[in-house]
Amino acid sequence: MNKKNILIIASGFYPVQSPRSFRATELAKEFSRQGHKVTIMVPHKENIQPFLNEYKIDYISLGKLTWKIPNLKRLGKIGALFNKGVNRLLPLFFEFPKIEHYFKVKRKLKEEKNNYDLLISIAVPYPIHWGVAAVWKNDKSKNIAPVWLADCGDPYCIQENDTYQPPFYFKWIEKWFMRKVDFITVPTETSYRGYFPEFHSKIKVIPQGFRFEDIDKKATINDGIIRFGYGGSFALNRRDPKELLELLTNLDKSVLFEFHIFTRHSKFVESFAKKDSRIVLHKPTSRIELLNTLSEFQFVVSLANFGTAQTPSKLIDYAIIDKPILEIQTGNLDKDTVLQFLDGNYNNKVQINEPNRYRIENVVTQFLKFS
Repeated sequence: MNKKNILIIASGFYPVQSPRSFRATELAKEFSRQGHKVTIMVPHKENIQPFLNEYKIDYISLGKLTWKIPNLKRLGKIGALFNKGVNRLLPLFFEFPKIEHYFKVKRKLKEEKNNYDLLISIAVPYPIHWGVAAVWKNDKSKNIAPVWLADCGDPYCIQENDTYQPPFYFKWIEKWFMRKVDFITVPTETSYRGYFPEFHSKIKVIPQGFRFEDIDKKATINDGIIRFGYGGSFALNRRDPKELLELLTNLDKSVLFEFHIFTRHSKFVESFAKKDSRIVLHKPTSRIELLNTLSEFQFVVSLANFGTAQTPSKLIDYAIIDKPILEIQTGNLDKDTVLQFLDGNYNNKVQINEPNRYRIENVVTQFLKFS
């Protein structure tokens, strides 16, 4: 196989813990393991050099991200009201402060002298893609790579899991960048529904990928206590654990279980954890440590997204540790299924088909088909 020269542009990267960071990091590591020359273009990262040395990855810094939403909490109630408003309005109407990525990517690509066989830009945030589009020319001989793939974990304009839709003018921006890109990669077969129909022919399905061997699966603890866990974020009225927690904390104390929750959104859980010691709240931990811990439990919990265009990437993690998956639909809790899981009946578990398709070596092979 011919060795390729690959440029990956992203915002999230090692050691950040997020689905998009995992995407960029795992791709870079596996491309390198397979002998390809890999360059990452990401915002400034402290203490990243040992990681780069281990995997023989080149690094182009986009510089530090300095744009911030102003914070006037020192002004008391008026400041708090201002903060609440700008924290919603500036990102919604102006994609601020993440729009800074657009200018940094655009400037850095204009300065770039090297040529590549393949350019992969990874969103979120979408200004990463917009920055590439700003310098991408119709005459491919004038671009730094013959092929540009825009990897989209979640839709932008036609998203289903945020309270507010982006304003109409962002549709023009999304269509502008999608006219320029060669291919749009999405993680699941139904993801195309989150994108404008005129670009469906450019969409290619390449799932999230991980190195299965990195996970040290442990033996399940069987001591009479049913242990299950969830790791990730929450969203009010979207990925909301309230109904499940209310059901669990109202169960008789004779029902022996522990629900371990690893999240930075502790406000969704704190009151229930104080009420019932069977709800165990943890701070976020690394993906590897989380999966090693969950592998000891009887089953795991997934909070479903709304619609079909977005699928939680943690389902792949759960498939790696081969645990029954209890899926919770916000606003439509199936109490019987929850009780069945607590009783060791997993007939209604989520089915993960063809888990080997999520092996990172197979995922990388699909990306290389376009180079």
